[in-house]
Amino acid sequence: MKKLLLIAAFLTAQLAGAQMLTPEITSWVINTDGSTGYKGIPTNVQLVQYTATDVYVSATCIPGYDIGPWTGNPNQPANQNFCFKITRSPQMKTGTKTATPLGHIGVWKNGVSIFNAKDAFSYNNQKIWNQDALPNEGASFDECLGHPAPNGEYHHHVNPTCLYDDRDSSKHSPLIGYAFDGFPIYGAYAFKNADGTGAITRMRTSYRLRNISDRTTLADGTQLSLAQYGPAINAQNPLGKFIEDYEFLKDLGDLDEYNGRICKTPEYPDGIYAYFVTIDENHAPVFPYTVGLNYYGIVQAGNTGPQSGHNTSTGTTYSPTTSVYEGNGAFTNEFFPNPTSGKVSLLKEMDFTPEAIEVTNILGEKFSLEWNNAENSFDMSALPAGIYYVRMTNSNKKILTERIVKQ
Repeated sequence: MKKLLLIAAFLTAQLAGAQMLTPEITSWVINTDGSTGYKGIPTNVQLVQYTATDVYVSATCIPGYDIGPWTGNPNQPANQNFCFKITRSPQMKTGTKTATPLGHIGVWKNGVSIFNAKDAFSYNNQKIWNQDALPNEGASFDECLGHPAPNGEYHHHVNPTCLYDDRDSSKHSPLIGYAFDGFPIYGAYAFKNADGTGAITRMRTSYRLRNISDRTTLADGTQLSLAQYGPAINAQNPLGKFIEDYEFLKDLGDLDEYNGRICKTPEYPDGIYAYFVTIDENHAPVFPYTVGLNYYGIVQAGNTGPQSGHNTSTGTTYSPTTSVYEGNGAFTNEFFPNPTSGKVSLLKEMDFTPEAIEVTNILGEKFSLEWNNAENSFDMSALPAGIYYVRMTNSNKKILTERIVKQ
């Protein structure tokens, strides 16, 4: 019941303020200066437009960081000219869930495609024992753990390690993308408790390798016919090579079978269903890696399937240059604590003395706060709970920006 109340509160807030500059609008890495990357292709997200119901994200599928090489992979990244449509009011799907298909199942905040755990092959082409992309294609991943598909679509099946600091376990991981059911995807670390309390901890999958000596049954107990048996478990086909080598065990970890949970996050302090990237203590990807084999929510048409991802962009254009948020996804991380219930401090060892401070909420409303030079801090106690963007400048034209959650 508590989980249902959390998500109901979020959805109510979304419907009540549909034109607010909420995270599905502001979280994208927008190319504001024409930067180019691989083979001179424009990088990151090119345009974000929004209506009361949807956000349209236009992107090349080329990230702003260096990519390649891809050992043994002859494919080359190409401009995909995508326009993805993300609902602003995601809904849980009742009944049978929608399977995440081959191809893109979501989009990272830099406009790069998210693929699920499968590659395009199965044992004897029967689609019973489906190959896991990581052990079967991982040798072709670049240092950012991505590679191009035959159509030139650069993508990640697993944790996009160059997109965010996946080794920072000191704070809640950033929002790094959206699945095509409209629910957000976060990095690997979150509050221990779903209500936004507790220490920061690594989100653990609830999947594990099955304790089997042959591939004659499925995880749900289905006994296969001889013709449907998978290959013998050996050095050539070790346990974990196929998706069906895994089983879901409720409450084994922190996440459900879709690799998410209903919880409070910095961007959604009222609660939301959120997916999480899963890695182990050594930062290696852990099955099912991003979104699971099924979506939690209702998937809109136009984003999945052949020739998809080319919706018609409409609505108001979001310009990060008009907001305190700089739009490049890179904040200073020099303010603490964050989230906060009151006072926020700046690291004293920094060579920076603020001369102007501007605080803006997600509606664009500005607040005047007094900087305390003696304590190197400012106080947000009087502000309502929510998300704020803080921008500090000094006479040397240095700028510090941060997204701060007021609890």
